[in-house]
Amino acid sequence: MRLTQGTFSFLPDLTDEQIAKQVAYCISKGWAVNIEFTDDPHPRNTYWEMWGLPMFDLKDPAAVMYELNECRKVHKGRAYIRISAFDSTHTWESLRLSFITDRPNEEPGFFLDRQEVDGRNIRYTTRSYAAASKPAGERYGA
Repeated sequence: MRLTQGTFSFLPDLTDEQIAKQVAYCISKGWAVNIEFTDDPHPRNTYWEMWGLPMFDLKDPAAVMYELNECRKVHKGRAYIRISAFDSTHTWESLRLSFITDRPNEEPGFFLDRQEVDGRNIRYTTRSYAAASKPAGERYGA
């Protein structure tokens, strides 16, 4: 299963050169760039762990690429890593771009829980196979 969240999620994974070009675009717009990671990619889990602090006032993507590579070294195919760009412009003040740069070596996917409630109503809930079977930090192997 391939997790599809954020911009470019239906495309093949971006190369480092393509990632650097996206970061350069964000910098050209004056957006703050940050790196985040998680081992619980549930669609409603929007608060991933931050890798360091958001990077403001950058001139080129080299600093972001350095931090991305450091994050990759620590997580070694055991976490999802994404880059996000925040626009602090007055009246916008929100995320402008977010995309996954790295994925675990294995993506076990989600299962769908079905529950019949009041009359003929049915509720559905998704749960990650990885989160259901292992504690945080151990979900995607060593």
